[in-house]
Amino acid sequence: MKKYFKLFILLGVLFCATSSYAQNISDMRLNEVVVTNTEGFEDDYGYRSGWIELFYTSYGTVNIAGCYLSTDPNNLTMYMIPKGDVLTQIKPRQHTLFWADGVKERGTFHVSFNLEGAKEVFFVSTDGKTIVDRVAIPQLDTNQSYARKVDGEGSNKVESIVYKSINKTIKAKANEADPTVEGWVVCNAPTPSTNNLTLDGESKASMMQDVDPIGIFLTLTAMCVTFLSLIILYFIFKRIGKFHIKKKSENAKEATKNVANSAKADTSGQVSAETYAAISMAMHLYKIDNEAHDFENTVLTIHKESKSYSPWSSKIYTLRETPQVNKRK
Repeated sequence: MKKYFKLFILLGVLFCATSSYAQNISDMRLNEVVVTNTEGFEDDYGYRSGWIELFYTSYGTVNIAGCYLSTDPNNLTMYMIPKGDVLTQIKPRQHTLFWADGVKERGTFHVSFNLEGAKEVFFVSTDGKTIVDRVAIPQLDTNQSYARKVDGEGSNKVESIVYKSINKTIKAKANEADPTVEGWVVCNAPTPSTNNLTLDGESKASMMQDVDPIGIFLTLTAMCVTFLSLIILYFIFKRIGKFHIKKKSENAKEATKNVANSAKADTSGQVSAETYAAISMAMHLYKIDNEAHDFENTVLTIHKESKSYSPWSSKIYTLRETPQVNKRK
């Protein structure tokens, strides 16, 4: 039982770790694409070329090393993001720019293809098969970009990564997802490595402060969550305790039963001391006294004699001197 329990725990940990990694990768989004760049942003070598911008929508750090960028649905592994570069560690809500100049020797963020004549752009997971995000590129003029209205939002996102060993159906659905244009716009002023839309509205924290200035609602919510968690833990540990007590009781009964059976088996072949005494007396009479009779008319009774008192409790042993008996003349 313990062996299977440990195996179950190990499988659960591995599944959670795999799901956590997949969930991080699946939060990456294609955010903006420029096909022809003649007057815009320059790369670290001073050249202007098309570029692809990714945006990380989650609130944890993710490493995109080993993932792929491609423009060919039949070859999703056109460019693998190199491993070992610390800059592939993407922080929460950050943009990452890849230059589509076709010269991958210039560094990690220079892909091996350009976007001239490309119809789609794909961001692919580390397995080289699962499409995390894709976008169909419309006809763009020089220095125009195709971008999401709001960073990371829109209908172009594909289902989360699901490895083929877990669910092939959902993975196939993700790969065959039809890219739409909802949530995307053509921009005359590209915004590389920055927000596509500046949000000047009131933040959620400010809105919460207006609704609950003292913090009563937040405090009550936190207390309810805490007490609910404690109640759930109470019932869980209570059930676990009852299970272990029951199991321990069953083990004790089984052990007692085994001991009783062993004792019974040991005493089943024993002969009483009185029987041995009677046999010894008969042999003694036969050998020493030469008393052999065909018919015995005497019944020999062996009775165990027990003292009614103990020498330790007898008064005579507590006296300092032996009592003397005075005889009258």
